[in-house]
Amino acid sequence: MTDRPYHHGNLRTALLEQAARTVREHGADELSLRELARQVGVSHSAPRRHFADLQALRAALAEAGFARLGAELSNAVDAAGPDFAGRLQATASAYIRFATDEAALLELMFASKHHEQSAKTQETAERAFAVILELIREGQAAGILDQGDPERVGKLLFATVQGIAALVTSGMVEATQVDELVSDATRLFQCGAAQRAEKRVSRRS
Repeated sequence: MTDRPYHHGNLRTALLEQAARTVREHGADELSLRELARQVGVSHSAPRRHFADLQALRAALAEAGFARLGAELSNAVDAAGPDFAGRLQATASAYIRFATDEAALLELMFASKHHEQSAKTQETAERAFAVILELIREGQAAGILDQGDPERVGKLLFATVQGIAALVTSGMVEATQVDELVSDATRLFQCGAAQRAEKRVSRRS
């Protein structure tokens, strides 16, 4: 038996990385603490020093996934520059890329988010999606997006990008079409808000 992960003090990280690979390649149903221990190269009981059971591992994996998603969304916004349309498109693209590259992990993340013992996962998820929520508020302040509850507007945007991701993962849309779809979807999302605003102004006059 080799305890190298303990020697380097990174067993928890090694287990989570291997768990993420397992989910990506074989699905969440194939997760097993004993098998992870074998793959990482430690005793079968070693993972329980970090994860009490399989549910605890799933929760930690979901939390790490949301943290990664939040970082990728933040990086996309920061790299896109000051133009709102560009920031919105970059953020939508970043989410779809994550959702298609890590489809099985994302499913596990959302399932863990609603587990009764998932307060920490819920908090991490809220921080991740706060990036989108802040972008919605920015668009509302600039008069580009619908006014009202930012979460309601954000859910509409989320439904759009999640729908595109689902089309890709189901094979109905080629990955090469994603950029064009995202461009069209975010443009229509903004145009629709502008048209509704114009109608409201027209009715008042």
